[in-house]
Amino acid sequence: MQEAPQVRHSLILEGRQKATITGVSDVDCFNEQIVVLITSAGSMTLSGEGLHVENLNLKEGKLEVEGEISSIEYSGSPREKKGGVLGRLFR
Repeated sequence: MQEAPQVRHSLILEGRQKATITGVSDVDCFNEQIVVLITSAGSMTLSGEGLHVENLNLKEGKLEVEGEISSIEYSGSPREKKGGVLGRLFR
């Protein structure tokens, strides 16, 4: 199975109200307080209030989140191979 080429990761934060993220390969979970996603730079967690996914295009690796963003945290290594929920269930 051939792996898809990695998209370069970037984060644009507009006034803590909108985040545009590229290099996204999967969205692990999301609700109004948290969005957890997998990027080419590792796992990323956005926290805040009233968060909603405005646009998601995994083919292009792009995600837009709007709401009151209070924190952004990276974890893991860009080299780690992590799948979504299904990927972890079938390891």
